[in-house]
Amino acid sequence: MAWELTTWKPFRELAPFREFERMRRDMDRFWDSFSEGGLRRKTEEGGEWLPSLDIAETKNELVVKCEIPGMDPKDIDISLSDGMLTIKGEKKQEREEKEADYHLVERSYGAFTRSIRLPAEVQSDKINASYKNGVLKITLPKSEEAKKKEIKIRVE
Repeated sequence: MAWELTTWKPFRELAPFREFERMRRDMDRFWDSFSEGGLRRKTEEGGEWLPSLDIAETKNELVVKCEIPGMDPKDIDISLSDGMLTIKGEKKQEREEKEADYHLVERSYGAFTRSIRLPAEVQSDKINASYKNGVLKITLPKSEEAKKKEIKIRVE
């Protein structure tokens, strides 16, 4: 006799609790959206979505990487004001002329805005941005004051 392990869901078979099970699944999907790269809002017309970001800090610079595949770099706007980096853009939905019945649509479209408070002061005149393979990379050199000074400990 073979045994099979399954997840125990005590309320699945109970008719009065079917609504509870649906709500639990909805909440699980909601919380899972945070671990899948951030909360996303999307309407049927396109709406707003939030691209995923990475922010790294080295001794001399901050590096921000933003996943925005399928966009033209001229549709991306980057600004820096009072230590707040803002990335804006709009990803247009591709529409084919021939009629198609979609079974699944997971790609995000519409306008987005991401604003990040930078953890260090940067040299705004030396910021560099590049876009390759759907990833926007912004390199922000730190100001001299923001660079961490290393202090050697003398052993006696």
